[in-house]
Amino acid sequence: MINDQRSTLSNYINHLLSLGRVVFTAPEAEQSLGIDHGAFLDAAERLQHRKALLTPRQGFYVIVPPQYASWGAPPPTWYIDALMRDSGQAYYVGLLKAAELHGATHQAVMEFQIISDKRFPRILAGRNLIAFYYRKEMAAVVAAIEERKTDTGMMKVSSAALTAFDLLRYPQASGGIDNIATVLSDLGGAIDSGQLQDLSTIMERPVTQRLGYMLDRLGHEQVAESMHASLQAGGTPRWTELDRKEASDPDFATEPLERNARWGVIVRRIPEVDE
Repeated sequence: MINDQRSTLSNYINHLLSLGRVVFTAPEAEQSLGIDHGAFLDAAERLQHRKALLTPRQGFYVIVPPQYASWGAPPPTWYIDALMRDSGQAYYVGLLKAAELHGATHQAVMEFQIISDKRFPRILAGRNLIAFYYRKEMAAVVAAIEERKTDTGMMKVSSAALTAFDLLRYPQASGGIDNIATVLSDLGGAIDSGQLQDLSTIMERPVTQRLGYMLDRLGHEQVAESMHASLQAGGTPRWTELDRKEASDPDFATEPLERNARWGVIVRRIPEVDE
């Protein structure tokens, strides 16, 4: 009987693949197959052992097509939107992964990075690591979130402007200040200055200051100009460190190399761009 159930679930999976679907939930499969939850779990477990299924979150299943068997999972772009919709949480693909999608491919992206309004643990899906970063005010940035077509549907991605802000907002997730400089050097030409200005009114002022300094430094002064005007409209900003990690490092916590008056940024070391 178990073998029959497993075969039935296999047929169900093949049918979904024929429709271009790579995800399903336990209740969907149980209803379609007319089996109870225990029988479904037994059949699903056997398929997971055969590397034909994975479950990144309880009750949510991703089909592993044969061409991705050696990877243990299809690309996260195939199922991330369905996964987040199933969780009921707002999200967008962000940071280094979003920068890559906008053409900043200079640096290898080791994580598939997601920004969400709920804290989630990391997910290891085959060879892919899906990392989640928390943003409380998702509604404030919704205008800067784009829809991108994928092989199986759509997914939400931060615009180039929002990506730039996030790189400075989550510096450790972005690989540190030198990596940020390298990514921004590629990303700068894709940034919409009007959107940059709009976002600067809701972002933390120190983040705006750091981003403005970096864009100026990398030759994107024109893009940053509207953001600078918006920042000054709120009054002269307080001084902020370009890299707070370096500011606490005894090797750099001496007299600053530069105090950039335009952005109110204290620079202890000039960021290096990987050529």
